[in-house]
Amino acid sequence: MKLPTDEARIRLGAQVHGVLCTVHHQRGPDPQPVVFAISSDGHVGFPIDRVKPKSSSRLQREDNLEADPRASLLVEWWETEDWSRLWWVRARLEYAPDPPPELVDELADRLARTVSQYADRPFRRVLVCRIVDVTGWAASVDA
Repeated sequence: MKLPTDEARIRLGAQVHGVLCTVHHQRGPDPQPVVFAISSDGHVGFPIDRVKPKSSSRLQREDNLEADPRASLLVEWWETEDWSRLWWVRARLEYAPDPPPELVDELADRLARTVSQYADRPFRRVLVCRIVDVTGWAASVDA
């Protein structure tokens, strides 16, 4: 069953992990697992941290978003034993290349409160996207 928009937004906001899909100029869809936080005004922030090892401090998702500002974020709930509890939510996003510092601070604070590894805000930067639209589906009313 299709989720009402308000319910889809609530489910999205209750999560901290999903799959960000940007568009690579050659490969096309470029999905990446991410941690995220959502601001009070409908923006989503993706940390570029100093915690996990990386081959570069500049990530492909940043290049992808600069070349094509469209993206999607997918979160889901999956239970192998009980398919009546399955659901997913997809947010359509637009990259915000120059977000106000207050918005970045809000998102960094939310990440620090919800992800223990980020308690001391070990961010090189926080990528920010505006949520354009949210859709979702659930297998049942109780999912």
